[in-house]
Amino acid sequence: MRATRKSKTDAKRLADVCMPGGVPDEARVRRAVTLLLEQKPRGYAAVAQQFLRRVRLQMRRRTAIVESAAPIPDAIRAELVSGLTARYGAGLEFEYVENAGLIGGVRVQVGSDVFDGSVRGRLQQLQAKMNE
Repeated sequence: MRATRKSKTDAKRLADVCMPGGVPDEARVRRAVTLLLEQKPRGYAAVAQQFLRRVRLQMRRRTAIVESAAPIPDAIRAELVSGLTARYGAGLEFEYVENAGLIGGVRVQVGSDVFDGSVRGRLQQLQAKMNE
């Protein structure tokens, strides 16, 4: 199914209503999808697809995935939270993941931004420089 300009515009308007301040409101999103599926206006499938795409993208932008080789102490978590909140704004959700493959350090991903301070990342950078 191909998205038309109208379906993209309608999806954007719907997303703007359901995400006040750029933060998805779960109740509004559910209600919007329910109404869209009940009423089935012309091109509703394309609108729903574009709308859900926008919601998923916004949710990824509002989620910080913090990977570390070992559990992160509360003091460091607080520093990460304050620093990332200052950079990306309030309402950021945090997901902490232990990944022994990092060897040490921390890797943080917020949307498409990646901050890699892990030992594995530094070793990969060193290897790339040596292969140049």
